[in-house]
Amino acid sequence: MYQPPHFREDSLAVQHALMRAHPLGLLVTLGGSGIVANPLPFVLDAQASPKGTLKAHLSRANTQWQDFDPSQEALVVFQGPEAYITPSWYAAKREHGKVVPTWNYAIVQAYGRMRVIDDPSWLLQQIAAMTDVQEAAQPEPWAVDDAPAPFVAAQLKGIVGVEIEITRIEGKWKVSQNRSEADRLGVAAGLRLAQDETSRHMADLVDSRGARSGD
Repeated sequence: MYQPPHFREDSLAVQHALMRAHPLGLLVTLGGSGIVANPLPFVLDAQASPKGTLKAHLSRANTQWQDFDPSQEALVVFQGPEAYITPSWYAAKREHGKVVPTWNYAIVQAYGRMRVIDDPSWLLQQIAAMTDVQEAAQPEPWAVDDAPAPFVAAQLKGIVGVEIEITRIEGKWKVSQNRSEADRLGVAAGLRLAQDETSRHMADLVDSRGARSGD
């Protein structure tokens, strides 16, 4: 993706943190029917390979697992916080008016060859790992083995696993680093007025990345 230096995020730890916080990735592959994209919840195994390995599953009825070209890279896009930025928040608007709207966002794109896994044991492990992470915040976490074993076995027959060892990864945090300190303060204040969690998160990113820029 387009990567101006001031928006680039190369820290693998930071990239992985966004992927875990926003695990619903968009799986994009190229195959006989062209480009195919499906949103899937991924589990990141950071220890399985140098840049991490992504694990997910597809419905057996979803032809993406059959159609993709294994010689081509697959792409998984993880979208983090995003927000529209109005020029009205910029101090520069009041100074000279030479401002335009933009969009702030944090995003990670992970690439690698996709492997299809049709193994009930692997699938059970993947589903259990994904469930445990997502259920952790629940007052009474549900676990896969809470369901009857024959029922779970039947469900596993309807899916196939996919695994992608990440061979290259790109992060982009476009959070007003290219604006002056006064403009960034205005953006952060404006975002906090929205009073929703995503806007507050973006405001925090604007504040923290502005401090790092040394402006």
